[in-house]
Amino acid sequence: MSSQIELQVEEAGERLDVYLANELTGLSRSRLQKLITEGQVQRNGTCTSKKAIVQVGDHIQVTIPDAAPLDLQPEEIPLDILYEDDHLLILNKPVGLVVHPAPGHASGTLVNALLAHCRTPDGKSTLSGIGGTQRPGIVHRLDKDTSGAIAIAKTDLAHHHLQQQFQNKTARRDYLAVVYGAPADHGTIDAPIGRHPVDRKKMAIVPETDGGRRAVTHWHVTERLGNYTLITFELETGRTHQIRLHAAHIGHPVVGDPLYSSGRSIGVNLPGQALHAWRLRLHHPISSELIEAIAPLPHTFTTLQDVLRRRHLHQT
Repeated sequence: MSSQIELQVEEAGERLDVYLANELTGLSRSRLQKLITEGQVQRNGTCTSKKAIVQVGDHIQVTIPDAAPLDLQPEEIPLDILYEDDHLLILNKPVGLVVHPAPGHASGTLVNALLAHCRTPDGKSTLSGIGGTQRPGIVHRLDKDTSGAIAIAKTDLAHHHLQQQFQNKTARRDYLAVVYGAPADHGTIDAPIGRHPVDRKKMAIVPETDGGRRAVTHWHVTERLGNYTLITFELETGRTHQIRLHAAHIGHPVVGDPLYSSGRSIGVNLPGQALHAWRLRLHHPISSELIEAIAPLPHTFTTLQDVLRRRHLHQT
């Protein structure tokens, strides 16, 4: 059966497809544009255009049809499972694993692994179809080279409830990162994020009047390591590259970040940025029980910590 998502617009000025892509992070913009074209999106009870500008108070109803047969192949890729039942799956994603297929990554993704893990004996997928054929079960994302806890929906009902939690900020995501320099003990970064005007691989601090989306990141220092600092970040919003960009914005980029740091050598061979989604807290979509999933740090992250601790002790 098809499922429906109800949204009430609180910020005006964006195109409908852009607004929906930011609110419904499990759906790609192209998928949403197709749904709009097919008449599956209504604004205040009427089908509309993807270019329509949303206004405060608008009521948006998105109908998700039954998923089409998947054109992706299941792949037996090992999964580090933190929690699982018939509705919800929480994984510890490793560095280097792409979440869903994209140009240059047609296979070997988390979605391919999920298709192998979440299927009936006759081969049918048991994942939510809300994300479409390329993103079954995907509620939120982690960058390829960011490790840690990620939630997967096994049913459309679970997918809808989890999306609402992320939208309403009742689901909380805490990250650990090693950054350059010595920031203040704690603070909040409130700086809107949008696409970089020149480099399409990057995001940038973009005023909301120019299309940027409000982005808020809280941090507190966990451990000082000389010229480096271990920080806990908590996301209030979930924009693309939010922590990486915000950390660079305040002059303390994440160590190993290929896009937003200077690439200074630290003597440790990191496969990606030193950023790990270590804790995910959410309410079970069916029972409403509070679930807290803790993702153990990857070996490369702990190695970096050990090296920096020894270096700091030697310097002092």
